[in-house]
Amino acid sequence: MTGERLRLMAVHAHPDDESSKGAATTAMYAAHGVDVLVVTCTGGERGDVLNPRYGTVEGGLDGMRAVRVEEMAQAAKALGVRQHWLGFVDSGLPEGDPLPPLPDGCFALQPLEVASAPLVELVREFRPHVVTTYDPSGGYPHPDHIMCHRVAYEAYHAAGDAERYRDRGEPWAPLKLYYNHGFSLARMRAMHEAIVAAGHESPFGDWIDSRQAREIPERTATTFVPCADFFEQRDAALRAHATQIDPDGFFFAIPREIELAQWPTEEFELADSRVPTTVPEDDLFAGIRGTGAA
Repeated sequence: MTGERLRLMAVHAHPDDESSKGAATTAMYAAHGVDVLVVTCTGGERGDVLNPRYGTVEGGLDGMRAVRVEEMAQAAKALGVRQHWLGFVDSGLPEGDPLPPLPDGCFALQPLEVASAPLVELVREFRPHVVTTYDPSGGYPHPDHIMCHRVAYEAYHAAGDAERYRDRGEPWAPLKLYYNHGFSLARMRAMHEAIVAAGHESPFGDWIDSRQAREIPERTATTFVPCADFFEQRDAALRAHATQIDPDGFFFAIPREIELAQWPTEEFELADSRVPTTVPEDDLFAGIRGTGAA
């Protein structure tokens, strides 16, 4: 591709997901001149306060939404990216046996075309060359993560079809679709072994046991983006989500020197490509740069 700015759209379920999944990659591309737009499907209104130092948030869903809007603005600034709210309401993570019903009107209960229409419109307006989101499992079984996959997959495939979503702008077909692989077992095992070998306590043991116990299938990563120079921006974005992220918790329990030495990349799975490319890749824009395809 010559003469046109590359564009990347990262579609996430809640504010904070953009900072825990592929964040260093988006920060790296933004710093290198790519136009990066983070899309947040819900306001995160039903998220619990997970940082024990934070206290409580008053005002119900509206109060939590207002806090998380401000957190998201600070995280986007730390990453150097733009951000857009899709406008749906968090579904919450149901717990219990049997599971309770999801709340009326929430994101996960929307008809697919209703939930996808604003994203199709945004794809046609922003015209991304690459879209990233979650695999069909959602990465973990949160109803909003699964719905985020469905909506992003639908928008990727439908936005270029002039006969679909006909009132939502001029067609645009993104060239590549990727799934995030931030919490792969391969990464967790490698980090766990390195941390233990260095004499530190690893935060990954329970996670590995839990994933194995639930028999979560391990998907194959195809694309390994070197982005270690942007781990500090990722960490700053995580800390911006103060209601969700404990600064002494899991995300910061990995000694950074071990992470830099053992795992200096972020991984993705190429789910679809409309341009020729060869895996493994080290660039989400492999097959697009310099081709004139965009």
